[in-house]
Amino acid sequence: MIRATLFILVAAAFIFAAVWLVERPGFVVFTWEGWQVSTKVSVLIFIIILGLAVFCFFYRIWLGLKRTPAAIIQTRQRRKRDRGYKALTQGMVAVAAGDAAEARRQAQKANGLLGEPPLTKLLSAQAAQLNGDEESAKIYFNEMLKRPETAFLGLRGLLMQAQRNGKNTEALELAERAHTLKPKTPWILATLFDLQLKEGEWRQALKTLDQAIKNKAFEQAQGKKLRTAVFLACSLEAEKEKNFTDALSYAKKARTERKDYLPAIVMLAGFMNKTGKTRAMENLIEETWGSTPHPLLARYYADVQKSKGALAIVKRMEDLRKKNLNHPESRIALAQSLIEAQIWGAARALLEGLGLEEVPARVCRMMAKLEEGQNQDMEKAHYWWVRASDAAPEPTWVCEDCGAVRPTWTPLCSRCDAVGTFDWRTPEHTKPVSLAFNPEPGVIVPELPKTKVVDGKLN
Repeated sequence: MIRATLFILVAAAFIFAAVWLVERPGFVVFTWEGWQVSTKVSVLIFIIILGLAVFCFFYRIWLGLKRTPAAIIQTRQRRKRDRGYKALTQGMVAVAAGDAAEARRQAQKANGLLGEPPLTKLLSAQAAQLNGDEESAKIYFNEMLKRPETAFLGLRGLLMQAQRNGKNTEALELAERAHTLKPKTPWILATLFDLQLKEGEWRQALKTLDQAIKNKAFEQAQGKKLRTAVFLACSLEAEKEKNFTDALSYAKKARTERKDYLPAIVMLAGFMNKTGKTRAMENLIEETWGSTPHPLLARYYADVQKSKGALAIVKRMEDLRKKNLNHPESRIALAQSLIEAQIWGAARALLEGLGLEEVPARVCRMMAKLEEGQNQDMEKAHYWWVRASDAAPEPTWVCEDCGAVRPTWTPLCSRCDAVGTFDWRTPEHTKPVSLAFNPEPGVIVPELPKTKVVDGKLN
């Protein structure tokens, strides 16, 4: 529509000009070098227009001849570049297919046609890796570091190579350099966080984790779980440095992150105990015992009354048991305090009323102490000590990813490198620990029957 309108306007202008000239006839006379020329105005205008048209025609011919060599060169370069990118594409396909020989051949071809652009270097490095030539690949990646536009690709290649070879310290340095170049890249943040964990740089890992969550390298739920584990790791690190104030602070942050997380509760109670914050520790244990009882919590709770004697501890454990009356941990904690106070009958009643299908080693050892202390019956005591070696597995810290077992909580699983995966539970497969002993001459070791519960008593 616009073009049609413009055409009509231009045509109208020409018609108007033609009519205007027809209505105003006249002659033009000019003298030059003794020559006098006289002509109509319309003829003069026609001659001028014709001259301009001839000039434009020959000018275009001259301009085309001038540009022809450059156009030919550009066409050849374009065809060469197209062949180079085709070779580059075929090389990438060969890398994806694992065809090392074809990848190397196409890389050499693309390198010759394209003049070593960034992707050619990358293809050459990947082809070298497929051929098992790690040194050549490393050379290509290092060459890429020399050019700003390829530096990040070079760092990525060297980083992955270092990780594959288990060189975590070198990989961490490369990840830090890559993070400087691309600070918001999710996979760089996740990789840097993982390497900082493996190198034990917990405080730095905490900063990286915050950035990673902000840039969506981790989902919120996963980030919350990781933050809790790293806070506790920082707490343990501060403990090694004898900085119990920081240790307590990090443990509090971990509990704030996940209120019902047992490792955070146990660790926080322990640091409260060490820093003399007994009232706060007691409140914490009383608050959580109903849902998450743990032997260490019972021990910390008892330690408050340690200086007042065994009977004071018994009274303390009776108060704690009321928070979770029928839980086995409540009974065991109270029974332990009763044994230490030499109140044998009440301790025996508690242990025999546990109602467990299989008696754990801890209870077997307590029954052995009962037989020694109450009845001085060494034969029965020996029976329980032997039985403890083949008893049901005790609850401990178990990695939920790989099943690794640890006696104490740790933020990082040494078997599968998972973070924050240790939970307090009974392991599925625990090899019984043999108890080495030499029986006295004449002592008869009774046969160990399967443990059963009859009328609420151990049999």
